[in-house]
Amino acid sequence: MSPRVIHTAQALVDVVLEVPALPRRGGNVMAASSARYAGGAATILLAAVRSGAQAVHAGAHGRGPNGDLVRETLAAEGISLPSPVVEDLDTGVCVVLVEPSAERTFVTTQEAERRITPESLQTSAPVAGDLVCVSGYSLLEPTRDPLLTWLESLPDDVVVVLDPGAVFAELDDSLRARVVALTDVWTGNAEESEDYGGAQGMGPAAEAVAAKLKPGAVAVVRDGEHGCAVHAEGTTTVVAGYPEKPVDTNGAGDTHTGVLLAERAKGAAWPDACRRANAAGAIKVTRKGPTSAPTAAEIDDYLAGRG
Repeated sequence: MSPRVIHTAQALVDVVLEVPALPRRGGNVMAASSARYAGGAATILLAAVRSGAQAVHAGAHGRGPNGDLVRETLAAEGISLPSPVVEDLDTGVCVVLVEPSAERTFVTTQEAERRITPESLQTSAPVAGDLVCVSGYSLLEPTRDPLLTWLESLPDDVVVVLDPGAVFAELDDSLRARVVALTDVWTGNAEESEDYGGAQGMGPAAEAVAAKLKPGAVAVVRDGEHGCAVHAEGTTTVVAGYPEKPVDTNGAGDTHTGVLLAERAKGAAWPDACRRANAAGAIKVTRKGPTSAPTAAEIDDYLAGRG
């Protein structure tokens, strides 16, 4: 059986509002539209299964309309949710304000999705080769301690993938060192990676981050339409991106990560996996909503059209 993509982070409900601009403090703005989607970790998992991977959500999910939406969305695409339902609390929301430029602003609650334990995470039962995804946002309380306890109990042949997020820079050095010691694959955007590695540009940042990870670890640094760089097995490769006019950037990075990991789970070389992930991110920004990741066939067609 091929390795699975297992995500430990928060699957939330994204409440997406299209606004002409952000309101001033204390002001008001009228939204052109509103919609509810399963978001957060769900975006990565959906992208992964649409590229042919088996996927599992190891995080918590609550009892209520938000939890129902997350479960229905994931189950509809064959993604398993083995952890028990949190009966006394619903899943939280992320309010996403999307401007005409496609820039997005988030406001997030913390509810049932933060109620994890080492035992609930272990219901995903990772085995050798499985790709276990960790979000920097899970390194905040109350998910930090149970997550780290569980990660430190995993066998060495389970692959830990860290998506640091902007919050990683705010963590204390000892916590970051503890997490990095567990990390087999870093996949972050340019700003996050440049901040941590201390080098500017995708390629140099990938090399600098890899130098801080454990021996043999891989660093992937993505930069939107410019593509991404990957440092693996002592070699840095810059993989060109595919510029598109964006309508919604919410979920583009997560889509990139989901496809990247799906391709690795299927045995693709890192540069090939990056190329398909770049294409997936380019397709995603032309579509609205965090659940609009392309299928493998759509990525095939997109790349065929670009030679």
